[in-house]
Amino acid sequence: LPERLTSVQAVIYLIFNEGYTAASGDQLLRLDLSAEAIRLGRMLNELLPDESENLGLLALMLLHDSRRNARVHHTQLITLEEQDRSLWDRAEIAEGLLLVEKALRGGPVGPYQLQAAIAALHAQAKTPTETDWDQIAALYGKLLEFNSSQIIALNHAVAIAMSAGLEEGLRRIDAIGATHELDGYYLLHAARADILRRMNRFEEASDAYRRALALTTNRIEQDFLTRRLAAMP
Repeated sequence: LPERLTSVQAVIYLIFNEGYTAASGDQLLRLDLSAEAIRLGRMLNELLPDESENLGLLALMLLHDSRRNARVHHTQLITLEEQDRSLWDRAEIAEGLLLVEKALRGGPVGPYQLQAAIAALHAQAKTPTETDWDQIAALYGKLLEFNSSQIIALNHAVAIAMSAGLEEGLRRIDAIGATHELDGYYLLHAARADILRRMNRFEEASDAYRRALALTTNRIEQDFLTRRLAAMP
């Protein structure tokens, strides 16, 4: 089992992610896949209860899944910032927070534990303005030490934008874009559009939303980007 653990964790998380945000189709959520991934995560913890990364993975999935009822309203995607937090599953959040604490105490910190800690900070914020973006940015910086992927760098840049400042976040996003590694990744363009929107640079934001929309294959996400684009002055 130890030799195969990393691959098993990755597959379980891939299953969860496809359930959390379907890559294509008319539905954003595949609750059957998310539930199955969480079931497998629990089984993995029963098999190897002393593995802190197993605890981190399960905590991460539970904390993300706790927001499922708030993520879509009347077939419309609702961003984390705009979600009705009273709809979040408090039982899942409570379990996830306990697992994060146990995982971080249990051994060497790994990438799933770090991602779970980030999710925990979002879950603990009663309002969007209470989100500890400084700590989230620091955790993404630590996560980059495990995996220097451009997607993690993008998440780090967004956290920097929300903590250190929009200009610095945009500079980092543009630096990632200059590598062309994420040209086909719609979330790069969507994140850039959102930062530009917050900076009132609406023409550039519209262009970025159009690029994101052209790359999106899920109808719920397409509709969301279309609404954002239509709202540009």
